[in-house]
Amino acid sequence: MPSAPAFELIVHHRWSLPVLAELSTQGGAKFVTLSHSLDVSRDSLRATLDALIELGLVRPNPGHGHPMRPEYLLTAAGERLAPACARLVAALRALDVEDVALRKWSLPVARGLVAGDERFGQLEARLTGVTARALSMALRSLEDAGLVERRVLEGRPPTPVYRLTPRARPLAPILRAM
Repeated sequence: MPSAPAFELIVHHRWSLPVLAELSTQGGAKFVTLSHSLDVSRDSLRATLDALIELGLVRPNPGHGHPMRPEYLLTAAGERLAPACARLVAALRALDVEDVALRKWSLPVARGLVAGDERFGQLEARLTGVTARALSMALRSLEDAGLVERRVLEGRPPTPVYRLTPRARPLAPILRAM
């Protein structure tokens, strides 16, 4: 069995989790149906589907058939991951933070904080490919959305640490499972 793709690769595209969630709940879908139900542009959806196909989570439905036949289906790996994606997307919508949370580095940063307090350098070292600027922007937007809090620990020098807020705690078990 192939290993699961890295979380950062899955959430690299803003629409990956909503697409996986939609394919899971619908049992597959046509391109135009996905575009309309998610209110996503054709170009963004095409790039997302191509990335999900490359990651081995989605596959085109082979052959010709009935006009109502879905064009895209989940692979076995996609079927294992998609229910967690659906739960996560629903939780983000319930918290009204979907726009902020689905940005490129927001969920990997939140996932990095699931275990507890982390310093900036620790998060930066754990997240492969993140730049200091991207991490700083993700932390700031998550803080503005009320999902992350920054505390400064006493000492010499004072040390800022980040952690999930109580508001974000419902996301922790879902992020941990992914």
